[in-house]
Amino acid sequence: MRGFLLNNREELIQRCKAKVAQRPLRGATLEQLSHGIPMFLDQLTRTIEAEDDGDIAGGMRISGASGGEGSALTEMGVSATVHGGELLALGYTVDQVVHDYGDLCQAITDLAVERDAPFSVDHFRTLNRCLDNAIADAVTEFAAQRDVEVARRQVEDENERLGFFAHELRNHLHVAKLAFAALESGRLPVGGSTGAVLRRSLGSMEGLINDSLAAVRNAALAPLHPRIFSLAIFLADAGRVAQLYAADTGCVLRISEVDAQFAIEGNRELLMAALGNLLQNAFKFTRPGSEVTLRAQTSADSINIDVEDCCGGLPEGSADTMFKPFKQGFDDKRGLGLGLSIARRSVEADRGRLTVQDRPGKGCVFTISLPLRGLA
Repeated sequence: MRGFLLNNREELIQRCKAKVAQRPLRGATLEQLSHGIPMFLDQLTRTIEAEDDGDIAGGMRISGASGGEGSALTEMGVSATVHGGELLALGYTVDQVVHDYGDLCQAITDLAVERDAPFSVDHFRTLNRCLDNAIADAVTEFAAQRDVEVARRQVEDENERLGFFAHELRNHLHVAKLAFAALESGRLPVGGSTGAVLRRSLGSMEGLINDSLAAVRNAALAPLHPRIFSLAIFLADAGRVAQLYAADTGCVLRISEVDAQFAIEGNRELLMAALGNLLQNAFKFTRPGSEVTLRAQTSADSINIDVEDCCGGLPEGSADTMFKPFKQGFDDKRGLGLGLSIARRSVEADRGRLTVQDRPGKGCVFTISLPLRGLA
């Protein structure tokens, strides 16, 4: 068998590559493949050579004992372990890892039949032992790294949920504090619009906490209840919160008028939270003394709500990544980088889109696009 493997090495590798190419989603590089079939062939050849020369211990050091017995690391075990980790990184499944080595066994058998190259029983036992050990080590490492990856993703998901809760709670608390400070001055009535902002913020905090407690108890969260509501009133409510941001930052807020007949269908609380995130970011990053504009534009079947700021423009490349969780487009690191991710998720939950247009040197425009409805 040693001579057969040496003389037909390239042919066996090509046959294995051809089998791999017939399966979908196989994108291994030459470097990654080098830890698989080519290295295995070399180790199998050297194992047979050592055992033919009577060096049984030398063969075991290369490929290991039958049944995976023994605790010492082997050359074949190390390379198979590396190969298993590489296949996981490529997105392969356990059966595909096994197939990589099964392909070689079939290729050797088929080619031996075609070229009438009989092997001894001992050589077949060595081949099967090497395949068994290599598959076991590759699959073991594949499973171990997969478990680590699953655990990492679970931690990331949990961090994102915790970040969502903290981010939204902080936003509502910030609005409540601004409203309370305005009322505390004594110049505004508690029963007026600023008092209403305070009540809504406290109510939103209560709802957020209740939903989170329900999730901890593994209870189903309250389902979304989309409804039709006035676009003009929606913008007016958002504007009252934005006025508090404007007063706090010394910037100017401009709100365009909207026809009272237009309406939006969706979850009002989620959409208000999304718009609130955009307005808070706008005042956070806009230049001192400049202005933020809130406007709505309608077409035959859609509504675009724009938040335009004077931040000076977006950092290069940030428009493509700023909606991802924990990504921050500016140098200000006070937040978690979740606001835009949460806003986009909330808008998309109501069949809408959230996009950004960069205006280099001036600012940017965030746009919420939603289906338009008319009030009955």
